[in-house]
Amino acid sequence: MAPKAPTPEKGGKKTKQQSSASAGPVSSAPAPDTSTVKAEEVDDSSGPIYLVAKPLTPAEARREEIYYNVALFVITILSFFTRFYMLFHPDQVVFDEVHFGKFASYYLQGTYFFDVHPPFGKLLFALVGWLVGYDGAFLFDNIGDGYTHNKVPYLAYRALPALLGSLTVPVVFLTMKHSGYSLAACLVSAALVLFDNGHITQTRLILLDATLIFSMSCALYSYVKFMRYRNSPFSQKWWQWLLLTGLALACTISTKYVGAFTFFTIGLAVIIDLWNLLDIDNGLSLKQFAQHFFARAFALIAMPFMIYLFFFQVHFWVLNKSGPGDDFMSPEFQETLGDNELALLAKPINYYDTIAIKHKDTGAYLHSHSDRYPLRYDDGRISSQGQQVTGYPHKDANNNWVILPAAGFPENDRLGHPVNGGDIVQLYHVVTGTYLLTHDVASPYYPTNQEFTTVSPEDAAGPRHNDTLFEIRLSNGKKEQFRTKGGLFKLIHFPTKVAMWTHTKPLPDWAYRQQEVNGNKNAQQLSNTWLVDEIVDLKDDRMKVEKKKVKQLPFMKKWLELQIAMFRHNNALTSSHPYASLPPEWPFMLRGVSFWTQNDTRSQIYLVGNPLGWWFATSCLAVLSGVFVADQLTRRRRYYVLAENVRTRLYNSAGFFLLAWAAHYFPFYIMGRQLFLHHYLPAHLTSALVAGALLDFFYGNPGVFPVAYQAAAAASTKAAAKKGQVVESVVHRLQPPTMYPPSSLISYAVSGVIIGLIFGVYWFFKPFTYGDPGLSVPEVLMRKWMNFDLHFAK
Repeated sequence: MAPKAPTPEKGGKKTKQQSSASAGPVSSAPAPDTSTVKAEEVDDSSGPIYLVAKPLTPAEARREEIYYNVALFVITILSFFTRFYMLFHPDQVVFDEVHFGKFASYYLQGTYFFDVHPPFGKLLFALVGWLVGYDGAFLFDNIGDGYTHNKVPYLAYRALPALLGSLTVPVVFLTMKHSGYSLAACLVSAALVLFDNGHITQTRLILLDATLIFSMSCALYSYVKFMRYRNSPFSQKWWQWLLLTGLALACTISTKYVGAFTFFTIGLAVIIDLWNLLDIDNGLSLKQFAQHFFARAFALIAMPFMIYLFFFQVHFWVLNKSGPGDDFMSPEFQETLGDNELALLAKPINYYDTIAIKHKDTGAYLHSHSDRYPLRYDDGRISSQGQQVTGYPHKDANNNWVILPAAGFPENDRLGHPVNGGDIVQLYHVVTGTYLLTHDVASPYYPTNQEFTTVSPEDAAGPRHNDTLFEIRLSNGKKEQFRTKGGLFKLIHFPTKVAMWTHTKPLPDWAYRQQEVNGNKNAQQLSNTWLVDEIVDLKDDRMKVEKKKVKQLPFMKKWLELQIAMFRHNNALTSSHPYASLPPEWPFMLRGVSFWTQNDTRSQIYLVGNPLGWWFATSCLAVLSGVFVADQLTRRRRYYVLAENVRTRLYNSAGFFLLAWAAHYFPFYIMGRQLFLHHYLPAHLTSALVAGALLDFFYGNPGVFPVAYQAAAAASTKAAAKKGQVVESVVHRLQPPTMYPPSSLISYAVSGVIIGLIFGVYWFFKPFTYGDPGLSVPEVLMRKWMNFDLHFAK
């Protein structure tokens, strides 16, 4: 049984050096210099054991460096081979290449488009197309469309993600190396990504994930390197790796918004680091601490945000022509695009014009007809039994309203008076001869919202006059002239300040399944926005179509509008998909995604990770979590099962990787949008880091299970201390850089078996990764593991 720690009165207090020992990227405290640690600095058998080691000799360090470099070279060559192998096949559009190839073409044509992802990854594809002289004529309309006969430089496009995917593997290796892990551990972590079928498939096609995963891995690597120089703050190397961390973070979040998970990972580590620096025992004045704080704030927040904005500036600069993305943006935004149809057709609106008003989000027209609201609704509430006002999706005479001034003009002076933002108006329904009104009566579906109806001219001129008054509130907040097409507005009821609103849930049959229109008390809600679609029977000089000058909008206003639109539409991606999957399925590789099939050859590309690799990495996540729990429980009873510096290293390094995995995995549980297997790939990469760290923990440290070791140390520590000897053992180190933890034979043997098995499973599923060769029914059935939705299985 491991010995209990001494009680305070028995002198069990640790030295300052021991209590601050650290070996990982989460903490800023240095690891103890074991070349100078004497035996009297190691607690005796009644307390925690510290395993210490002498530095390697220069010759030993050079030899270890050669081993690492040879291994790095080999895995890099293999990485390029696995990603570039058969890159030309198939010469057809595969899966989401229909989106990201199309976006590259739009960039090359300067045609405005809309997408829920930030522009960086898509701009890289456009850059490749521009470098090879492509004009973007092919629009990637359908999966299976041919590249070769359409003269599309698809190999150049695919070479970009293949390059980034290839470089990700050595970055994983280097992250492990510079975290201080043995060569065996580095190889296992790298192999889990190198021979993963899912990573290979996703990073050799015209998709964004290669850019995302490479940037994310570079952020983790740069931060690990930055922490190696934590004892040399504000030095050139310290600044270099801090700024590179910020650059990698900027590229990550500028590719996909899930890059925010990497920000969270690094951010939490930085907060812990700053908390440790704030400790007065570290010797920093408040001024010095402030310098640390602002250096990190600039490099990891301000600079990435500026780079993020820069990519959007390039996005707006390149996309200067009207295109398929116009409809997602406001008319004011659209007027910044050349040849925009809405900008060309926009007409100024005058009083006494007959107009058709359209809801921006649903496309329904403001509509009324002679039918009345029922006396009682289904829930028993009573209506006003007034004339129905609804939203109707088609053009119709019942959509026509005359816009009138609240005070009126003399009958002989009614023409030519412009309607301006901020004006108070009435709306007269042409077909039924009534005036639009809202009042304090609950709407059919929303008891908290007001009913919209109409009243007779007599009531509108008499006791109900104020209830028929509405303010034209332009979305840009200006008092300029109200226009069709190009002028979004909210119709605000003048007495009650509610905003006219509609939604897609249809009313019952008594309203012909049309949309409800009601008064929304939340007047600031964006979905309260309407526009005037046309002026009906326009016959004056405004009929002329004039060439309008392209307008300019401030960059930040355009950026903010696009951000809001991107987030809204991303959250709206909730429809079902036959290959969608949920987060609980991902770590266990329960199902994949069909990317491409060819009936003639029975070939298919099916996104599936390396099942054995994923199961092994998931097991390591569970084991490491169990180790942490067990360690915390035993320490509550003052049993020190782990050697102290081994434990510190486990928390600060392996714990950092486990944090990264959790940050890239658990947020998906609260997302309502469509999710697919490829969303787990960043988390899988971090699980590979955890697996290598855990291997080193079990097979690289003699003090991992130190019950027997402590029994021996209990008898030898005091004797060694009396002689002034160094207690020698093997411990993995981050400091100094020339220290390399040697791998034991058992760790090489275990890692060799793991890598061999992972390679074998990779090779077994290789036909689904490269889409070649086609398989017979028995061969497909052999690979139909778990819930894989494979084609040609019968």
